[in-house]
Amino acid sequence: MLLWLVVTLTFVLVRLAPGDPAAILVPPTATPEDAARLRVELALDAPVAVQYVRWMSGLLRGDLGESFSQRRPVTAVLGEALPISLGLGVASLALTFIVGVAIGTVQAARRRSVVDPILTVLTTSVYAAPSYWLALTLIAVFTYGATVWGFPPALRLPAFGVRDPAGGTRGLASVIDVLRHAILPVTVLAAVGAAGIARYARSTVADLAGSEWVRTARAKGLRPRGIYGRHVLANALPPLIVLLALSLPGVVAGSVFVESVFAWPGMGRVMVVAITSRDYPVVMGATVLYAALVILANLAADLALPLVDPRRDHDA
Repeated sequence: MLLWLVVTLTFVLVRLAPGDPAAILVPPTATPEDAARLRVELALDAPVAVQYVRWMSGLLRGDLGESFSQRRPVTAVLGEALPISLGLGVASLALTFIVGVAIGTVQAARRRSVVDPILTVLTTSVYAAPSYWLALTLIAVFTYGATVWGFPPALRLPAFGVRDPAGGTRGLASVIDVLRHAILPVTVLAAVGAAGIARYARSTVADLAGSEWVRTARAKGLRPRGIYGRHVLANALPPLIVLLALSLPGVVAGSVFVESVFAWPGMGRVMVVAITSRDYPVVMGATVLYAALVILANLAADLALPLVDPRRDHDA
């Protein structure tokens, strides 16, 4: 039901948006008759209600239609872009969780020292900074600046594309080339995500650190590392796991600016091109995919919660 509401609302809004796909796709020298013939070819001459019924019937059969601009099945277009966005998303999400929880735990453990406000300012600044600004800053430092300042070759990171455009690498060298191209976009996504996770982890760990059982553990002589590592983080894990699962669709859908800046042909870039060219089938196909990811992420969070929080089973 929720998926149907999302795709239906998106379908209506896309059709109400200004701009005629046929007028955009025809060459500048085309006549109005050429645009009209293309509109008939794309089945845009039918009423919106008829277009909606046709598209929904195709969706129920697993057919997302054909891209207006690429003249390829939408499933093929999204099938090429999704693995790239998932690769960026999973890598950045793993770093987001590890780095964010570590920073938040350090802040909570040192909340009465100068470390906490310094990390708070840093994480807030990174979280508030636009992702495209962070991306351009890293490119300026580690791509152009690294050459001007004479950085070692290992620190001169490529800025654009998934791999070397020359395409001369094979085997392990090709894998290393892809990993080097992924460093900057993954860093941008992970930095913004980790800054947000750190703020949440700090408040969660700080609340748990003030509980009675933590004070009892300290009175028994347990070391702080053992208290935070074995007890506090174990109890802070359930909400963090839920937050991690719910963040995956956002990482995949929210990498629009990062993929555009670094020229990665993922879902974000495909969506930007589809929206600007009024490629309705691709926009709708991506909407179905994003909505399904959100629903599956919520389901995964509900299923994972009892595994990391056994008390939930007893409460149920």
